[in-house]
Amino acid sequence: MFKPALKAVSAVLAMLCMTGTAAFAQNCENVRFGDEAERKPQNVGRDIVGQSLDDIQDRGFIKIAVYEDFPPFSYEDKGVLKGVDIEIGRLIAQDLGVEARFIATAADENVDGDLRNNVWRGKLIGGQIANVMLHVPYDRELGCRNEMVVLNGQYYNEQLAIAYRKDAYPEDPPVPAYFRVDTVGVENDTLSDFYLSNFARGQLIANMSRYPTATDAMTALANGEVMAVMAPLSQIEHGLNDDIAVHMPPFPGLAKSAWTLGVAVRHNWRPLSYAVDDAIRFAIDDGRMAKIFEDHGLTYTKPDW
Repeated sequence: MFKPALKAVSAVLAMLCMTGTAAFAQNCENVRFGDEAERKPQNVGRDIVGQSLDDIQDRGFIKIAVYEDFPPFSYEDKGVLKGVDIEIGRLIAQDLGVEARFIATAADENVDGDLRNNVWRGKLIGGQIANVMLHVPYDRELGCRNEMVVLNGQYYNEQLAIAYRKDAYPEDPPVPAYFRVDTVGVENDTLSDFYLSNFARGQLIANMSRYPTATDAMTALANGEVMAVMAPLSQIEHGLNDDIAVHMPPFPGLAKSAWTLGVAVRHNWRPLSYAVDDAIRFAIDDGRMAKIFEDHGLTYTKPDW
């Protein structure tokens, strides 16, 4: 399934990773965004923008937005929501002493749209507002231009990797330069796609196969349609089998090959944001967060605070 907003995240990351960026900070004075820079958010009533921490604890449940059809983080299996982000949502709810209720949301055109639709305003037609949204990139520019939300609760560092067929590379695992000759799969319009397309002035493009999702790319790798796949490590590990190995080589020309994921909460519910951040940090410190990832067959990388 095509995920516009998730691909928009990759597009933003591609630009940041190619050029480098300053660490996330609250000082947004030097951040401008063209025609959108001076546009003020729409003011809306309290009844559709979520609730305070006290309200949530009084009613006994918290609404958590996750991306739909996005394995291994959030997806349906026989009508039941599963995945890493689902378990993290339950962990947060447990720490707050309430029930977790999930809103599986389709991605908008970009992450700004996802925050608008799910955190601070709501969709124009139908849909629900969430108290917390998971799987949001912890990025300075994103936070600065979305003044109606607070980005917090970093819980995982994602990183790029290369999966490869063991029979295709019995000795040395592939690095990007190999794809001048060897075939490689990527998810269309993602950081991996942008990076390999521009590597060595486009010399790899003829050997690249683009797929709708990373899952499709990993399936093609398992079927022998390509010799390797470049994608985020979590999505690669979700599709591994005994014939496939994975490694994280240097990516020449890429300033950053890892990024941090966290949560978003509406700006005027900061006590809720702090409580969620505490719940996540406690889970990281006592090992529960790592166990969630390990239970899904994923390598856990702690965020850099």
